[in-house]
Amino acid sequence: MAPIMPLVMMPEGKVSKIVSINAGRSLMNRLISMGFTKNSFLKIKRDSRGSLIVELNGCSYALGKGMASKIMVQEWTG
Repeated sequence: MAPIMPLVMMPEGKVSKIVSINAGRSLMNRLISMGFTKNSFLKIKRDSRGSLIVELNGCSYALGKGMASKIMVQEWTG
């Protein structure tokens, strides 16, 4: 079983599954409204200096690294 880590630590090009989101109510609601929910799959498209570009449900999102550090993921190998 792959280790659980913050999204910000996941390498580019890898697919991961969201395990949990450790955020306050406002950020949690914002992420959920964009589709970032437990057991959702996402892919890191690009890791820039200040942000991550991720693909989730066919849409691309730019997340700040602070926001991405609150999303706990597990690399998906299946």
